[in-house]
Amino acid sequence: MAKSSSKTRFGNLRNLEFRRERKFSKTTQLGNLEPKITAELGNIKLRLLIVWGVLIMAMVGLGCKLYQLQILDGKKLAQRARNQQMVNLRPYVARRPMIDRADNTLAIDRPVYNLYTHPKLFDESPEEIAEKIGTILGKEQADLVKTFQSKRSGILLASGISEEIADKLISLRLNGLEFVQKYSRFYPQGDLVADVVGYVNLDRRGQAGVEYSQEKLLERFGPTVRMSRSGNGSLMPDYAPQGFLNSDDLKLQLTIDNRVQRIARAALKEQMTKFSAKRGAVIVMDAVDGSLLALVSQPTYNPNEYGKSDISLFKNWAVADLYEPGSTFKPINVAIALENGVIQPEDTFEDPGSLKIGTHTIKNAERTGYRRLTISEILQTSSNIGMVRIIQRLKPSLYYNWLQRLGLGQKLETDLPFAVTSQLKSQKQFISSAIEPATASFGQGFSLTPLQLVQLHGALANGGKLVTPHVVRGLIDSQGGMHYSVTPPEPLQIFSTTTTQKVVQMMETVVSQGTGKASRISGYRIGGKTGTAQKASPNGGYIKGARITSFVAIFPVESPRYVVFAVVDEPKGENAYGSTVAAPIVKTVIEGLIPIEQIPPSDLEAKDKDGK
Repeated sequence: MAKSSSKTRFGNLRNLEFRRERKFSKTTQLGNLEPKITAELGNIKLRLLIVWGVLIMAMVGLGCKLYQLQILDGKKLAQRARNQQMVNLRPYVARRPMIDRADNTLAIDRPVYNLYTHPKLFDESPEEIAEKIGTILGKEQADLVKTFQSKRSGILLASGISEEIADKLISLRLNGLEFVQKYSRFYPQGDLVADVVGYVNLDRRGQAGVEYSQEKLLERFGPTVRMSRSGNGSLMPDYAPQGFLNSDDLKLQLTIDNRVQRIARAALKEQMTKFSAKRGAVIVMDAVDGSLLALVSQPTYNPNEYGKSDISLFKNWAVADLYEPGSTFKPINVAIALENGVIQPEDTFEDPGSLKIGTHTIKNAERTGYRRLTISEILQTSSNIGMVRIIQRLKPSLYYNWLQRLGLGQKLETDLPFAVTSQLKSQKQFISSAIEPATASFGQGFSLTPLQLVQLHGALANGGKLVTPHVVRGLIDSQGGMHYSVTPPEPLQIFSTTTTQKVVQMMETVVSQGTGKASRISGYRIGGKTGTAQKASPNGGYIKGARITSFVAIFPVESPRYVVFAVVDEPKGENAYGSTVAAPIVKTVIEGLIPIEQIPPSDLEAKDKDGK
């Protein structure tokens, strides 16, 4: 018992000792871990500081960015957003129509359609569809069926079909046909005024004629509007400004008269066919202001099908090509001599039939013996020798200055495009050679355009003023009110009225007694001058056997106003002269112009009493 008790106490002591050791061991371990714990806590605090620092920096950066976006770049970004939400839209605006002076339409924009087919949507067989639409489109049924079998959708079957044809196809109510509308320039008169009006290309830009030269007046510039669009990009019409599709009703009116144009073309074509001519032109000008009532050129082209035509036809040769005028220039030379007082209307000149100047011999067109001619008779018989005698009374330098004053060596001012500069030799060359003034006296050795010759004769008709030939009158509205008129340059006075009256009276004798008899019209006084000139070669000299025939008329003589000119290039035949080829054309045109302009007959009885 006592032994057992001592064991128990011994055991308790050992347990107590063990607990003390464990406690000491733990205390020792905790003491060893304390530096580590302290270090770890320091690391945690550092990480927290770093995280907080990053967060603070991020918040500061975000604040700066917000300040930049909302304050510094706010206006710019707001504008960019508006640009993304809005779209600039320029709606299609039709090109202005073109009309003649009688309000006949010469050019207009009209809707046309591209026809697409989608065979996969056909409710009927391709053969049945081809049968129904083939006749309307002018296509063979077999060709259409073959086209339908080429692919299942999106086949361009026809382009630029008219509204009338499109309406016929739409009325068939066939599935699988798609019509895409566009606009095309249409010329109702066909080739009648093509040389004046011109044409536009597929991009709707003028390429010739008035379509080219008056692009700014013909093009309507509709306002560019800004419209809102939705998130998928579609336009929101509710935000379209009111009336943004409206356009003006202005038309470009020309001075051309379709009636005169048609008469002139028919007369020109008839003579060209009769004499197998290469080309020809007719010009009718109101000498008071230079407005052109007709400007015909043959051959020509159809502006509705310009792609089928020779590109050389797009330039009106009456404006863009040079030629030597020959005897039609003689009245101008007479006016120069009269104006300078070196001749008087009653003067006479020797014409021996030929004249030697240096190494050159000048002859008349027809063989003649010795004769003495008045100035009127020189014009009547178209005497080259007589004209040389007249011009020899002028100093070459003075004569040259007058040719320059008339515009030779310069480009004619006109509203028609592609005008070229007339050609005149240099002053040194002209003055140093006696043959130059001599040949110029009968219209050779220099060149100009047919339109420029008409301008010069216009000065004889209107009392001595060089007016600007033009075809554009201005922009008018649907009520005929003028909104914009084209103002040509001020006319240049070059001859006195006295001089021009005397020359026109001399020209009248050409029609009544001379080479211009083919242009006589009963009851009317007409002044004129024929021309049959050798055709200059581009390589120098003249083309053997080639000639240019022409005739210019001024009427009515008692009150000159109109200049009518016809020129025919390379007519064939022994009897091809200005008097036989061109004069009948002018006569026909004047006969048509008289009722159109309501020109009363001349007072021939008063003329006879005055002895004129």
